[in-house]
Amino acid sequence: MDHSIPIMPTISTFFIVLSAIFVAIGWYLISKRKIEAHKKAMFFAAIFAIIFFVIYASRTIFVGNTSFGGPDDIKVYYTIFLLFHITLATIGAVMGIITLWTGYKNKLDKHRKLGPITSIIWFSTAITGVAVYMLLYVIYQGGETTSVFKAILGL
Repeated sequence: MDHSIPIMPTISTFFIVLSAIFVAIGWYLISKRKIEAHKKAMFFAAIFAIIFFVIYASRTIFVGNTSFGGPDDIKVYYTIFLLFHITLATIGAVMGIITLWTGYKNKLDKHRKLGPITSIIWFSTAITGVAVYMLLYVIYQGGETTSVFKAILGL
């Protein structure tokens, strides 16, 4: 395991974990009826998620995605796990936007129904995201990284 860990994936993973921590704080605060503090915590959770997404999307577009560098006999399991994570992340992001929107628009009946479900999906996304990061950069050395521009334009 003599390899360096790339900085951008480390930073983006840090921000998604921070986002999940703030969702947990927000969940705790609302359970104590601390509405203003809940709003602030969820605002920061959203900001950290946006920072994650900007870093992740920028790296994906300009640097590329890193393929799995672990043993071939577990690559199929990694790929299935990655697809599960991507699906969770997409659902969580869409639900997160809707949940934030219903909260800010004071549609509290919908917000109260969506919030716990969205939070659980968000926690699951953060946990599986950390697992993907660990498998891709820590436990195994990442495979080839190819940028979208190179793949599409042949640059």
